[in-house]
Amino acid sequence: MPYTADKPGSTPDPEALRARIPGWGADLDPSDRPAFPREQPGIETGAHWELPAQQSGASGRERSIEHERITPVFGTAQPLHGISGRIRRFAYDRFSEGQTAHWLLLVAGDRVDAVTAHVTSLFSKRPDDPITESGVAGEIAHRPIASRVGRGRIDLKHAWMDPILVIGPWVVASVLAIKLVRAVFLPASKRGK
Repeated sequence: MPYTADKPGSTPDPEALRARIPGWGADLDPSDRPAFPREQPGIETGAHWELPAQQSGASGRERSIEHERITPVFGTAQPLHGISGRIRRFAYDRFSEGQTAHWLLLVAGDRVDAVTAHVTSLFSKRPDDPITESGVAGEIAHRPIASRVGRGRIDLKHAWMDPILVIGPWVVASVLAIKLVRAVFLPASKRGK
């Protein structure tokens, strides 16, 4: 059972483990373990529970399929929402944490959330400012070329992509917003000109 001190099943004896796993038990000698002086088994922690009480609101929270239930304590600050929430929910409901698809879907959900936030900001009273918020202005003020060339930096190989990745989404969102405004507010006869 997850999240308890009880270990499921019986542990094989050390000889069986040594025969099955090359190098098993190499760190059993306390003198070979760097953390040994800090290891204090049997220390009294003062905890009044063996398993913490389950936090309320667990139903509907995302949970890995390899776990029987959700952890006793979990965060509630950012509940899943919108399309990105559906993508993330699908990742948790369908794929194990050991599968690449799980993590790729979570990254995709994050990107969808970021794009949604940027597009939403375009229609707000205070839209995002890509120049000051991306650090481009600070970049210009602090020797952008001299700080990169001849200093052994390994990120020079992809530095040409940085302006595309930072400014590109803003350009695409702006073009889409202009097309949307033109489609909604301009008569069909003037759109083709």
